[in-house]
Amino acid sequence: MPDKITPEDHERVKLLQKISASRHGFKQLTLQEMKRLQELVEKKDYSHNKKAHKSKVKLLTKINVRIYELEEGEGIFK
Repeated sequence: MPDKITPEDHERVKLLQKISASRHGFKQLTLQEMKRLQELVEKKDYSHNKKAHKSKVKLLTKINVRIYELEEGEGIFK
């Protein structure tokens, strides 16, 4: 039986839907939303599924880049 869906699961899915809704989805999230998404994705365990875990690592890399852009400025990434 699947685990109970938590409020954090709902929040993670909501933020992921925002970024996947359009090509520029990452730019639609605020710094606080990006940091929260990073926290939620890091908590989720995908070790049972190799492909899902690899996708998680790629997503976290993109999130980290976007957080850096928001905190330090986008000058070098334009």
